[in-house]
Amino acid sequence: MKTFSIGDSPLNFDLLGEIIEQHPQLNLSNSALQRIQKCRDYLDAKISSQKDPVYGITTGFGSLCNRSIPVDQLEQLQTNLVISHACGIGNPIDDEIVGLMLLLKAHALSLGKSGVNTNTVQLLLDLYNHRAFPQVRELGSLGASGDLAPLAHLVLPLLGLGEMKYQGKIRQTEEVLKELNLKPVRLQSKEGLALLNGTQFMSAHGVIVVLKALKLAELADITGAISLEAYNGRIDPFRDEIQQVRPHPGQITTAANVRRILNGSNLIGKPGKAVQDPYSFRCIPQVHGAVKDTANYVAEIIHREINSVTDNPTIFPDDDLILSGGNFHGEPLAFGMDFLSIALSELGNIAERRVYRLISGQRGLPEFLSPHPGLNSGFMIPQYAAASVVSQNKQLCTPSSVDSITSSNEQEDHVSMGANAATKALRVVNNVERILSIELLVASQALEFRGLSETSPFLASLLKEYREKVPFVEDDVLMYKWMDNSLEFIQSRKFKLPE
Repeated sequence: MKTFSIGDSPLNFDLLGEIIEQHPQLNLSNSALQRIQKCRDYLDAKISSQKDPVYGITTGFGSLCNRSIPVDQLEQLQTNLVISHACGIGNPIDDEIVGLMLLLKAHALSLGKSGVNTNTVQLLLDLYNHRAFPQVRELGSLGASGDLAPLAHLVLPLLGLGEMKYQGKIRQTEEVLKELNLKPVRLQSKEGLALLNGTQFMSAHGVIVVLKALKLAELADITGAISLEAYNGRIDPFRDEIQQVRPHPGQITTAANVRRILNGSNLIGKPGKAVQDPYSFRCIPQVHGAVKDTANYVAEIIHREINSVTDNPTIFPDDDLILSGGNFHGEPLAFGMDFLSIALSELGNIAERRVYRLISGQRGLPEFLSPHPGLNSGFMIPQYAAASVVSQNKQLCTPSSVDSITSSNEQEDHVSMGANAATKALRVVNNVERILSIELLVASQALEFRGLSETSPFLASLLKEYREKVPFVEDDVLMYKWMDNSLEFIQSRKFKLPE
């Protein structure tokens, strides 16, 4: 089994995608161990020598920051913090996201600015390596001070508390740790706060959303190209000359993608086409391209965030400084997730409009793409389903980041609501995946009436593989089965565009 060392280099999306797929064993690099220990040694020395209170280390939390805590109660202070903050509600989040939270939290602590012990960080990685997932609830974070409630649930097992999913079953943490021969830790000063402060709930969702968004932005070029072929559309709007006089990077990329996808097609260059195509076809470069640009912009935000120190206070051993600030505030993530949700919603919106055109009996295609319309409803209702999901996405895209509710006796008087933005973004990107699977279903049916042998070699090969999962529909069938298969086809494979 592969191994990967945390702390030697920054995380990136290619690496995280590989980790998600392959589940390597994670460990702390020697440099990370040295940084963590150096910071902890400095903090211990500072506590023993400094008389002035230090927030969260020798004081209470939030509006209780003015309450000093005796040295002999500092461990209990950190334990109480974790226990009292485990107030998440709602359904448990996916194991994939919990695993990312464990990884991202360990990576942030490995930067050596948080004052934790090495065994605390190692236990986070032990849980990941054993695929023992703490049960983290979906709701309860304000996105400042970081993701307090979900991170409290994430680290409860470090104390031997809470529940975990192990080998597919929800079990008490105490039982799982015993079975795995792992021992809980005793939190020392600052450790509970370092574990709970941070943006790893938002960030983990952000990683998944960005990875999916980047894949779907390219997939939409494929489904859009199939729809264009099936609708007997024009290639002119995709010529590079048009893109270069409005040179948005995503627009240029999208048009080039579609040209490569359709290279060698006998259909796209046939004479007798309409003078213009509807916007949902003609403006694919502009709309899909804007989505790509947005996804890449948000990817930069997430990339910076997952390689940052986001707990509080921050410790700088070399400068003899312990500074209380606001790096846990999730506003960059909140804005990014809201922005990406809006962009993704539009990607689904324009795809559904293409679906509608294909089933509407235009340009020589039969109504609802049925060889025998009337007796058969054909693909009438898959468009309904797509329209329903598009409408839901529009409702989900009301920004979370414009809201704030005061908490902690007004000490925390402005919060990001970034966790709500992140969980909504995940719903939106999953909905778009479903919409594109419906476009693939409908467009492949429509293209059969033009002749699959006439399309490009790339699409002919792709659709031949697709037909092994989803057949041409002659008469009415239980359509949801083929819709499910189409979604599974999209989810189970990588789509490599032609060079």
